[in-house]
Amino acid sequence: MESKELLSQEFWENALNKMLDWLISEGPSIILIIILLFVSLKLLNIIIRRIKKIFTSRALKSDDAGSQETEKRMNTLLGIIKAIGRIIIWSVFIMILLKKLGADIAPILAGAGILGLAVGFGAQELVRDFISGFFMIMENQIRTGDVVIINGTGGLVEKIELRTVTLRDLSGVVHVFQNGKINTMSNMTKEWSAMVFDIGVAYKEDVDNVMKVMQETGEELMNDSAFKDKIIEPLEIFGLDNFGDSEVVIKARIKTLPIEQWTVGREYRKRLKKAFDEKGIEIPFPHTTVYWGEEIKPLELDVKNS
Repeated sequence: MESKELLSQEFWENALNKMLDWLISEGPSIILIIILLFVSLKLLNIIIRRIKKIFTSRALKSDDAGSQETEKRMNTLLGIIKAIGRIIIWSVFIMILLKKLGADIAPILAGAGILGLAVGFGAQELVRDFISGFFMIMENQIRTGDVVIINGTGGLVEKIELRTVTLRDLSGVVHVFQNGKINTMSNMTKEWSAMVFDIGVAYKEDVDNVMKVMQETGEELMNDSAFKDKIIEPLEIFGLDNFGDSEVVIKARIKTLPIEQWTVGREYRKRLKKAFDEKGIEIPFPHTTVYWGEEIKPLELDVKNS
């Protein structure tokens, strides 16, 4: 019994001595690794805050009206970068710690590589959506509240996420698009908007006079207190744009604040219709002129009541 007790005591003494030797030799380096872990995480937070402050201030200088959306976009992007940074730091820490503890990390790295490859093949579409969404947010292509056309479907942007974009069209139908499958995207309300007019009048009208009436109507609209804050620049008249079947077309444009182009455009058309009626300017409809005998004199019909 005494010999067994001595062997047991000697075993535990040897084990304790080995542990003490290991702590003396490896302990300081492990403590240093743990300290570096916390320092790295703290440094990552500081860098993220600095980046957010710099980019937000720059974005606000160029886009005062979209400060909330700018902050939201930056929070999304920096949140992703922060999460990736933390994963990298913790992964490196765990690998080094396992190495210090005597574990063979080669099989772990090989297994992680195979697992990552398998996940990558299985989630190619998901990864593509996330990457596309990341760059879409980073480049500020669209924002919540914009009116856009995605893959031929137009609507108001209700939600922008890393995987999907959600639109609601004029009928109230909600359309959800995967970011990786967006082939074409047109933003109709970024920074400023515009309403383009193709005004058709009869061939007999004086084009210069018509453009004068259009210009006066545009100035009247711009001087209206209810609309002047929505209009960025006065009406631009580009001139006679096309010869139609029964009309000549004059093209014009009004620049407005984002999303206000439809409100301003409807009001301008209403006022222009009234102005044309007052001036006797004809807005034609498709009709056919019949010539009888003479080349330039149309057939005249005299209808009398019997």
